[in-house]
Amino acid sequence: MTDSELSELRARAADGDRDAVDQLVELAGERGDMAELRRLSEAGSSDATDELVQLASERGDTGELRRLADAGNSDAAELLAELTDEDD
Repeated sequence: MTDSELSELRARAADGDRDAVDQLVELAGERGDMAELRRLSEAGSSDATDELVQLASERGDTGELRRLADAGNSDAAELLAELTDEDD
């Protein structure tokens, strides 16, 4: 995907195009782009939040899981507990 296509997709997502949001979430997940997933999650995409939790878990990113858990995400809280229990 070219930069201009990605920009167009982001613009469509910002205008409320659910298909564009879904496509951005998928692309960001494939690229491991946590910044894009954070942005989409903060804009209200629960799919982006789910993908972000999964990616953070796979990477062992306790900081990101803690941030998500502190924001009320129960999946992130559970995974954080599992990861920190393994460290003990």
